Amino acid sequence: MAELKAYVALAGGQWRSLVSYRASFVVELFSNLGSTLLDVVAVLVLFRATRTVAGFDLPEGLLIVSLASCGFALADFAVGNLDRLKGYVRAGTLDAVLIRPLGVMPQLMLMDLPIRKALRLVVGGAVLVVALRLNDIDWTPARVALVLVTPVAGGVFFGSIFVISASLAFWWVDSGEIGSAFTYGGRDFTSYPIPVYSGWFRAVFAYGMGFGFVAYQPAVTLLGRPDPLGLPGWSGFLSPLVALVAAVIAALVWRTGIKHYRSTGS
Repeated sequence: MAELKAYVALAGGQWRSLVSYRASFVVELFSNLGSTLLDVVAVLVLFRATRTVAGFDLPEGLLIVSLASCGFALADFAVGNLDRLKGYVRAGTLDAVLIRPLGVMPQLMLMDLPIRKALRLVVGGAVLVVALRLNDIDWTPARVALVLVTPVAGGVFFGSIFVISASLAFWWVDSGEIGSAFTYGGRDFTSYPIPVYSGWFRAVFAYGMGFGFVAYQPAVTLLGRPDPLGLPGWSGFLSPLVALVAAVIAALVWRTGIKHYRSTGS
């Protein structure tokens, strides 16, 4: 109970600091719409040049990008500020976090409340609703469950990638660009039908690392269409399992990093 009160106090302090500069908060709130909107606009522009991409038409493409955007926005809202860990390590701020009798990750998450990113979730959800209406989906209880679980599973998956990439700072402080290649690069990768990629690149990133189960495989299952890559129709239901595996790996990497960390002495 005491820990919960401490977390509430941290969150309250951050909220008060945000609303102290209301104009700046509103500007940041709307400026954060950019990345989600640009993902959708990029898909719309692509389909203006061609009627199909890897055999998928515009409504199907919107379904894929909306599932990917919802998952990424959820992860970015929850743990995206862990990107700042490298700065905390470099400045010695992490030392103050470690000596408190509270969980390290919850403290880091509350040190910068990502409320300014909330509209990304709203936009991603709105695009998903539109995509579901545009596609002729044969709704079954299993598909209803899948469309509800997929954004959450995507959020867990991307959240795990955020945690793993942030954990690299425990060994290499200047690892930011490498981490971004898998977080923001992964968002871009999952926004398009996986058959547009080929060879080892598709094999490694889509199925070796699991990015193909964030949006593409669930979308194929929802649409009830054959997968051009030959995976069975039920493969989209593996999305939560892939997310769980990613979360376990992220937890192990995080704990190892915390144990490896040595104080800066500042």
